[in-house]
Amino acid sequence: MFKNAPMLFRFAVPIALAALLCSVPADAQKQKTTTNASVANEPLKLSLTSDINIVSACSGAQQVRLTANAVSPSGNPIKYKWTTSDGDINGEGPVVTWNVAGLKPGYHKASLNIVSAGSDGECEAFSSVTVLVNACAAVRPVCPAIEVTGPATVVLDQPITFTSKFSGGTTGITPAYNWTVSPGTIISGQGTGTVKVDTTGMAGQTIRASLSLGGYNLECYAETAVSIPVPKIISRRFDEFPDIARNDEKARLDNFAIEMQNDQTATAYVIVYPRKGGKRGEVQQHAARVVDYLVNSRNLDQHRIVTLVGPMRDQLGVELWITPQGATPPNP
Repeated sequence: MFKNAPMLFRFAVPIALAALLCSVPADAQKQKTTTNASVANEPLKLSLTSDINIVSACSGAQQVRLTANAVSPSGNPIKYKWTTSDGDINGEGPVVTWNVAGLKPGYHKASLNIVSAGSDGECEAFSSVTVLVNACAAVRPVCPAIEVTGPATVVLDQPITFTSKFSGGTTGITPAYNWTVSPGTIISGQGTGTVKVDTTGMAGQTIRASLSLGGYNLECYAETAVSIPVPKIISRRFDEFPDIARNDEKARLDNFAIEMQNDQTATAYVIVYPRKGGKRGEVQQHAARVVDYLVNSRNLDQHRIVTLVGPMRDQLGVELWITPQGATPPNP
């Protein structure tokens, strides 16, 4: 009995360590003691392999195929018992699948215990195999491509709208919109992709709108600028009247003088339109009368008054124009 014991250690497994054990029935032991006959049963042969040794926690391959190569020299049937440190074994027998989905990064072990029993005794063998689950590679955040646009045309003192759109970037992120404008005031839309900005009294200025998209752990930023136009300076016709009574004309000229005094840089234009068949010198006399009243009665500087003669009409008429500094004079 004892001289055959070294046979328990003659078999080495190339993939995983195997433990082998055989036992002899009591009557067989007794027979061997008395007759010194050799025992028929031999140790089992077992090797265990896996089709995948390294798995990424982020990959789609979450099933490992395990294959056992077990041989019973005595030809007795073999029973398989699979166990794992983590995950689930699906199937029975020498070929099974090991579900490693959701396992934490690190080494995980699958073990197999086989047993073969016959009239000449029972043999048992054990082996295991490990699979390494690698952690997912850190995803580097990427900013989306952001575009901010303003209106094509701007109406003076009217609100303007800035709109944003973006594409690409790290997926699965709900961005947080944060707008800033300078100068100007956001009156609606903060926290959304579109904002409305008040531009009252901002003629001639440039409004810069900036958008920062939060949620990417990066400075995801875009901006644009819109210029508010300067109102065009033009001459303004203040009043127009025909050849009316002198007192009525003075009342019209009083209002005109007050308006001229409000802008000391403006020029007054008095346009007299002659009537068809009018008397000679009538236009000059009427223009002189208007200028005399503005200068001597309303204290308007004569250098700020320009008189023009317009084309002939059916009746004599007068137009009073105010031309701010830099504006184009009226052209009758």
